[in-house]
Amino acid sequence: MSATDRSLRRLARLAGVAPSFRDVWGEQRQVAADTLRAILAAMGFAAGSESDLVAGIAELERTQWDPLLPPVITIRTDETPFAVPVTTGKLDGRVRWRLTLESGERQEGSVELAGLTVLAERREHRHRRCRIALPLHPGMPPGYHRLAVELDGGGAETVLIVAPRHCHLPPVPAERGWALTAQLYALRSARNWGIGDFTDLATLGAGAARRGAGALGINPLHALFPAAPGHISPYSPSSRLFLNPLYLDVEAVPDFRDAMVPPDLAAARAGDLVDYPAVARLKRGAFDALYGAFARHHLGDAESARGAAFRRFQRDGGRALEAFATFTALHEHVVAEGGAFSWQDWPAALRQAGSAEVACFAAAHRPRIELHQYLQWEADRQLAAAAGAAAEAGLSLGLYRDLAVGVDPGGAEAWADPGLMVSGVSVGAPPDLLSLKGQDWGLTPLNPIALQRDGFAPFIAALRANMRHAGVLRIDHVMALRQLYWVPRGASPAEGSYVAYPFAELRHILALESERQRCMVIGEDLGTVPEGFSETMQEAGVLSYRVLQFERDRTGRFLPPDAYPALASAAVSTHDLPTLRGFWLGRDLEWRRDLGLYPDAAAEEEDAQGRRRDRRRLIEALAAAELLPRAVAAALLPRDDRPVYEPALAEAVHRFLGRSAARLVLMQIEDVVGEIEQANLPGTVGEHPNWRRRLSRRLEEILAGPDLDRLAAAIVAGRLAS
Repeated sequence: MSATDRSLRRLARLAGVAPSFRDVWGEQRQVAADTLRAILAAMGFAAGSESDLVAGIAELERTQWDPLLPPVITIRTDETPFAVPVTTGKLDGRVRWRLTLESGERQEGSVELAGLTVLAERREHRHRRCRIALPLHPGMPPGYHRLAVELDGGGAETVLIVAPRHCHLPPVPAERGWALTAQLYALRSARNWGIGDFTDLATLGAGAARRGAGALGINPLHALFPAAPGHISPYSPSSRLFLNPLYLDVEAVPDFRDAMVPPDLAAARAGDLVDYPAVARLKRGAFDALYGAFARHHLGDAESARGAAFRRFQRDGGRALEAFATFTALHEHVVAEGGAFSWQDWPAALRQAGSAEVACFAAAHRPRIELHQYLQWEADRQLAAAAGAAAEAGLSLGLYRDLAVGVDPGGAEAWADPGLMVSGVSVGAPPDLLSLKGQDWGLTPLNPIALQRDGFAPFIAALRANMRHAGVLRIDHVMALRQLYWVPRGASPAEGSYVAYPFAELRHILALESERQRCMVIGEDLGTVPEGFSETMQEAGVLSYRVLQFERDRTGRFLPPDAYPALASAAVSTHDLPTLRGFWLGRDLEWRRDLGLYPDAAAEEEDAQGRRRDRRRLIEALAAAELLPRAVAAALLPRDDRPVYEPALAEAVHRFLGRSAARLVLMQIEDVVGEIEQANLPGTVGEHPNWRRRLSRRLEEILAGPDLDRLAAAIVAGRLAS
């Protein structure tokens, strides 16, 4: 290996970029030099020459060794003693410290530097990292505190985050240890405007509660792009801090008048797919009318109580709400004028949220900006009402929300703070069992260095926004707390590498916010999981995400229910996998074949043979648990090996999972209805109707029919028998 290659790999390691990694099949993959250079360049490090690499190494080492205190320190309430690191070139002197708690209470003290324990040393520069043990009592309150340190006239201040040992874990009665899950947009009802809305959410939540569910899980509710209604993935949002106003029930807004109902609702309600442009057109006209009526009656000189409540919402939303609404209005304006979708392709002055040109736009378009703030206010109110209605009906855990792993690079969150986002790369996954070619999700990653520099404020804000009005939060691709797979722009998903994130700090913050918001956490840990990661998350009180088809022993047989871990959520399937009926009949394999998603014919045949084995193995597992009579098994899988789907299979599978030790069992509404198509097919964008499928039955029919009762009874019976 040349000196340049060694320097490249050293800089990569210092920056947290993995020069190699182990894939899902256990193979060690070496990362190409071009990939390392591209990722380092995206992080802001020149890596074209040996001198560039040496300069980058020196810069990172200075960042690690020059500051007296790191930008953030996290400790747990059960740590004894409370210890913080101090880095200095001095060998002696007196270190004075002052701790200011969130409550305003102060504690202070001092210690001789010479007597401290040395944690690490950089001898060539005479730097030492020492540990100061703070003599604090074990009952120190969790929270975000301030620590100041002085040494011989110099000083520094940092955020000291004290976190509980693990996330919030509410008691769950055995019969309530399950959740119904649904894609909110897919709910079809007699009264909605062609897309599921918050009133449908309230109705379904109450219906699930009456059948014994503890929670109702839904897709991410993140804000998308009103100016581009075809941009529909809930996992590729404009912002994770705000809500998608298309989920508003227009007729439930207090400013609604009957005259606002458009005449062409029937067409929007009729299709098998959500017609997002049509729904957006219908609701956009209503939104304008709603805000106009609100402004006339509640704002201005004689501000009403409702107007005052809106002003409070604006003030509480602060800079984040103002920036989001300004971007959304500006994005509408630019796109309407024929400009680019992504703000990164706008004129330079508009790419800066704090520029004079953006300020002029905001002043000239204040009503439009307030419209988007008003829609957020109403969306928050309706979501709160849905959560309240479900809780009143007995939904003990409450709503179960979903947090996407990243944001669209062309959206509001990236525009408001571009220094936090990394351009030139996107988030994805290496080749794995879910996608043999790997995945590029098109999401912009957070810069881990900038995230730490900012005191993790963006991460804290995202958690709080998505734990709001919820009792459970699912974190998509929770491995991102430790590492994310970055794909350089223009490269294939197989040509990326992992970048490390400050895992200890992030999981401590997660535990603190979970306890504060009284919100249980599920970590979606499917795919390539780092060694030891799952065990650490279990210790942190985060529920693992266990999916039936992946829970196997070494021979490929399905694990019995008692083999599932207790701190887990167990599911038949997910939005990225086939429904139970689709799995049984091989509908997902047909899609992959027809869309050319297999790398070769051998991989296609291997999948087909594997599915035949899996059907037999599932029947064996259900029969071993005495949940599937021989006659039913024979009907499901006749001798010609052509599968037949029967509702009895769904009952047996849900009773099987109900018996598991998992704290929560998940039941998809698609499996209640018996849908064959899945919500999303990984590795596709326009080729498959992702995020658009509506349920084949109306919500009213589902709640009045026998299928939900039947599967709910199967899960509850399994729960009580476990």
